[in-house]
Amino acid sequence: MRIIFMGTPELAATVLSRLIKENYEVVLVVTQPDKPVGRKMILTAPPAKVEAEKNGIEVWQPNSLRTEEALEKVRSYDPDLIITAAYGKILPKDMLDLPKYGCVNVHGSLLPKYRGAAPVQWSILNEDEKTGITIMKMDVGMDTGDILTQADIVIGDRIHTPELMAKLADLGADLLIQTLPGYIDGSIKPVPQNNDEATMSPPITKDQGKISWDRPASSICAQIRALSSWPGASTMWKGGKLKIYDAQVASDDSILSNYRQQNGEPVPGTVLYGKKGTLAVMCADKALLLLEVQPASGKRMKAIDCAHNFEVGAKMEDEE
Repeated sequence: MRIIFMGTPELAATVLSRLIKENYEVVLVVTQPDKPVGRKMILTAPPAKVEAEKNGIEVWQPNSLRTEEALEKVRSYDPDLIITAAYGKILPKDMLDLPKYGCVNVHGSLLPKYRGAAPVQWSILNEDEKTGITIMKMDVGMDTGDILTQADIVIGDRIHTPELMAKLADLGADLLIQTLPGYIDGSIKPVPQNNDEATMSPPITKDQGKISWDRPASSICAQIRALSSWPGASTMWKGGKLKIYDAQVASDDSILSNYRQQNGEPVPGTVLYGKKGTLAVMCADKALLLLEVQPASGKRMKAIDCAHNFEVGAKMEDEE
């Protein structure tokens, strides 16, 4: 069976690697163009491209699939099936109709929940207990196609987006390999999504990284974990931006109780404790322990190395 694979990030590379390991014939990998990465803006190949080239598979990186040239390019490979995993573009109908077995997508949520670009981040942001993978048959909509199979995974209250993506990548690769034989022989029947239950996961924006301390500690902690790789959660401290890469809700009220006894009721954003490796800040309801931070023009540090620099009673401010 001749397969064209379309995908871009690490999740896609993991799924592609599994297809190759299982001896599926991947005749072409389609991925996004190389992009500048990091402060030095070094032109970097997407992980799916790296995986393809490592295995001697041809790579194609078009800026758009919505051209006659793109359609003819795909047609020339005579694919039996197109598989996508976090490719980043919607396939036009003419391309969806080309393969004998259509197009199948590996999506990082339990559809119809979190259709769209950032399902993993939104599952953490919304403090969901679980998420998962959906293998779906693609149509012209945004993740609206019929469901073939699903598998779920517990998120946990300490996991960050990259870790969850890695777990979902492994889960997705396993589920795809389990699904393909039944899909091809017709024993797995596509099931329409319930559109009434659909929710969206739009792209993450920079502004979503701004912390408002008048929210519950668990919500701010989820924001930090969901956005730690990009754009990063941040607040204002002493006139500069303080980035927060990791945090944990205080397991008890002892820090808050001690502060109240000595200083009265703290407002959200107040530093409650700052020494011996513990840095605690007041949220709407309880204390949040900041575990890893980066001051303006400074380096990224663990709380044990910098908690003493934060004056108890001083206040962190929301970004304007």
